[in-house]
Amino acid sequence: MEIRIQQLGLIGEAARQFISQIGTSTVFAFYGKMGAGKTTFIKAVCQELGVADVVTSPTFAIVNEYEAPLPPGEAGVGHIFHFDFYRIKRLEEVYDMGYEDYFYSGSLCFIEWPELIEELLPDDAVRVTIEEQPDGSRLVTTTV
Repeated sequence: MEIRIQQLGLIGEAARQFISQIGTSTVFAFYGKMGAGKTTFIKAVCQELGVADVVTSPTFAIVNEYEAPLPPGEAGVGHIFHFDFYRIKRLEEVYDMGYEDYFYSGSLCFIEWPELIEELLPDDAVRVTIEEQPDGSRLVTTTV
């Protein structure tokens, strides 16, 4: 999948396009340089999924949890976990937080700075790369 975000005002449309193509995948590893727009894009995706809370970067908390309505026909709410591993110094920190309970819960997991925990990512994690283009637009590409 390849999505181009021409300007910030169109990020909601890009988020809807992303959501329409996630299928049954639940773990998404977001790669990109500092300032590429990873948090901004995840925030837009969460908003499009119906998260009512303010979505912020979990830089200091490492993980934020949000609730979103389940798809039509399903009752209740779903959980979305948003991780930022930028401040992780050792993999033991990730083990101690019980990462497996999140990654294998069946809930959506959006992970920033996954390169710091690469060996812990599930085999079926979707790699999402966000790159700033020379014209200032962002290119979002995914690979499994």
